[in-house]
Amino acid sequence: MVFGWIDEQAEARRRAGLVRTLRPRPADSPLLDLASNDYLGLARHPEVTAAAAEAARTWGGGSTGSRLVTGTTALHTELERTLAAFCGFEAALVFSSGYAANLAAVTALGPHGSLIVSDAGNHASLIDGCRLARGDRQVVGHADPEAVRKALAAHAGPAIVVSDTVFSVDGDRAPLAALAAACREHGAGLVVDDAHGLGVLGDGGRGAPYAAGLAGAEDVVVTATLSKSLGSQGGVVLGPARVIEHLVNAARTFIFDTGLAPAAAGAALAALRLLERDPERAARARAVAAELHARLTAAGLEAVRPDAAVVSVRAPSPEQAVRWAADCRTAGLAVGCFRPPSVPDGISRLRLTARADLSGAEIERAVRVIGETRP
Repeated sequence: MVFGWIDEQAEARRRAGLVRTLRPRPADSPLLDLASNDYLGLARHPEVTAAAAEAARTWGGGSTGSRLVTGTTALHTELERTLAAFCGFEAALVFSSGYAANLAAVTALGPHGSLIVSDAGNHASLIDGCRLARGDRQVVGHADPEAVRKALAAHAGPAIVVSDTVFSVDGDRAPLAALAAACREHGAGLVVDDAHGLGVLGDGGRGAPYAAGLAGAEDVVVTATLSKSLGSQGGVVLGPARVIEHLVNAARTFIFDTGLAPAAAGAALAALRLLERDPERAARARAVAAELHARLTAAGLEAVRPDAAVVSVRAPSPEQAVRWAADCRTAGLAVGCFRPPSVPDGISRLRLTARADLSGAEIERAVRVIGETRP
């Protein structure tokens, strides 16, 4: 049978309890949302949605082509300038997604003959970038600068170290200063994904690299997504102007992909300006995460102390994690559920998003539901 192996894999997923399903959400969902990545609560902000609508009316529903043909508008370049200035980098380049931005950065900066050192806890987009790059790759232990040093010391030639700044599963921060020091000892570049740091960490939400004193460094390249704290869609690479120019000429996910839709660019720009006017949103997201952790721990749950806006709650098994998340949903609370093979350490979890706009009553309700539905 053609594609018969698909049926075999489907059956294997069913037996393992790993079948994924799409669940369309209504526009007016009654669920309390602790599952999305809308960290600052800006996705539905009136200024953000109005900017998206105005951009669509001005530029059209789509960008109409790749960035190098017709897909770059004045809105894209304004967004890039604003992002670079906000995050403290010389230049920026916007992509259609954070995934595309990560593929671009790693593949374009990890050519044949180079070494790519990747943290074991990195996001799938960084992992795929390492797989697609022509350089040799070496995976090292999670958040282990000494392992990075050893890998770099054994290689003669160009090298980059690739890491998330805030890891998406447990919400823990990478030791960026120590990683940068290891890179500089061996003349390597540091490429970090600040998807979960932008808008949450650093002065006014300028990101984890800014907080670590690495913003604008000539040997540091940062990727991020516009779909989390900025409530829109798309991705960005920030770094030295010569690196950005190299990506324009060498990054396949930039050259051959359709540009980011104007509505998404407009929404992200409006969200960024809101954050500039109200920098306390970043601190509020961190405060909500800390409060969630404290209350969950007090309730006897095993919650990982958050470094940003992700709060992870350990589950006894994959099956119980899935059932726990489903029971939360039935009780009116949407939470994330991470289980193998999505988590490399094999530990299943509920993953909560600490949004800046959560009220005290909503935090109390979330903790109550999670406690009452625990397996």
